[in-house]
Amino acid sequence: MNNNITLIPARNKYRSGQIEDKNKLRVAAYCRVSTETEEQSASYEAQIDHYTNYIGNHPEWKLAGIFADEGISGTDTKKRDEFNRMIDECVAGKIDMVITKSISRFARNTLDCLKYIRKLKEFNVAIYFEKENINTLDAKGEVMITIMASLAQQESQSLSQNIKMGIQYRFQQGEVMVNCNRFLGYNKVDKKLVIDPEQAETVKRIFRECLEGKGCRQIANGLEADGVKNGAGNSKWHIANINKILKNEKYVGDALLQKTYTVDFLTKKRVKNTGIMPQYYVENSHEAIIPRDVFLRVQRELEKRRVGHTSPNGKHRTYSSKHCLANKVFCSECGEIYRRLHWNNKGKRSIVWRCCSMLQKTGVACNVRTVWEPELLDAVVKAIKQILGNKAEFLKTLEENIKKVICNNNRVEEIDRELGELQTQLVQKASSKQDYEVVAEQIHQLREKRDKAILDKVDQDEQRYRIEETIAFLHSHEANGVEYDERLVYLLIEKVTVYDAKFLIEFKSGVQVKIAE
Repeated sequence: MNNNITLIPARNKYRSGQIEDKNKLRVAAYCRVSTETEEQSASYEAQIDHYTNYIGNHPEWKLAGIFADEGISGTDTKKRDEFNRMIDECVAGKIDMVITKSISRFARNTLDCLKYIRKLKEFNVAIYFEKENINTLDAKGEVMITIMASLAQQESQSLSQNIKMGIQYRFQQGEVMVNCNRFLGYNKVDKKLVIDPEQAETVKRIFRECLEGKGCRQIANGLEADGVKNGAGNSKWHIANINKILKNEKYVGDALLQKTYTVDFLTKKRVKNTGIMPQYYVENSHEAIIPRDVFLRVQRELEKRRVGHTSPNGKHRTYSSKHCLANKVFCSECGEIYRRLHWNNKGKRSIVWRCCSMLQKTGVACNVRTVWEPELLDAVVKAIKQILGNKAEFLKTLEENIKKVICNNNRVEEIDRELGELQTQLVQKASSKQDYEVVAEQIHQLREKRDKAILDKVDQDEQRYRIEETIAFLHSHEANGVEYDERLVYLLIEKVTVYDAKFLIEFKSGVQVKIAE
């Protein structure tokens, strides 16, 4: 060796750190199980015991902690609290080496795996994978890691695909998969939905109040005022909670399966299924809380509220549930709705109803009168008393009206038979790998016809229900005992048209009554 050259021996590539025993390597262990089954829990405990003993049996090592995530997926590190805490400890200089069982235990995402290996390598922290016998600070370590992490990701993707296929098969068998932890009205017993009597009363109340004219906010406020808890056990109700309950087909005993699907097995992101994946509708899969006719009436009511009212001039008016006559009072001159206003005239407060054409620039000149609210409510009460005072004549009219709405409702059954035949053809063609596009299109067209036939039937049933409701009201009330009642007005009155010297009151049963000034 040249005398001008001095050999400087290599230092330990692991940081000594500022600890009392500089000769000992600070070693931490990371372990994870991806499910919470009893078998995996035992594996979880076994891993902790193994690493405690394993590190303790190396005199040159010092235990720097055991980090363990239980019941957390390995495809994403965001929710792995212990994993992230371990990385922070490494960056802070408190750990020299991490031991883990295998690459798949560390991460099943290739990018994440390499990202954290390289990050720790910058701080001179090694990761040792027992199963693969790889140390990341070795020269060949990263090449092997890239290959092995890619294989781990493929394994995770294959596992995810197998799980999807299993779920798909259960859907095809009509097996309803519902998480009942936040599902109001039902509990799960032996994988079956069983009604929770107390919660079912809350569901019935929500549907009943919707048909009584209350909006989602009013329903939510009433539930909060009474201290009623939602499916999550909270006393705070949101409009979205009420809306989802009113639209959920499971309350009528049916189940639409695969409403959402996973788009990426790494991120676990789920999106609404808008036809990308097949769906399965199972009728009468479990005991219903809400009768089918009530459920269909609610769907029709929600659709009416969503559509609102379009005036002759093209102006769209949204639904309001603040007053029982909101969206029901119309102008005889321009066809616009009347809006309820609070007036302050010379210090005197009052409530009036005015045509929207007089309140906004609608492009229509309208000089119809302003109506004082007591006058409007008095006209409605007079109309109700009038039909009660002349029961015989109105009952005869109602019986004639009910005959008109009773018609052949077998169209839905006919379409169902056609759909059954086409479904059989579809399965046969799909099984034999034949082209089934034509059959699939026929099924879609028939389903659209079926939806329209159902809506027509709901309208007929709703009309018949209103007539029967009015008949029952006539039989059970007398004119002298009637007073203004918002619930009664909402149930009976369909429309009020304001003229210069009269009101035209139209009942939901189809009966019309004129009330003069």
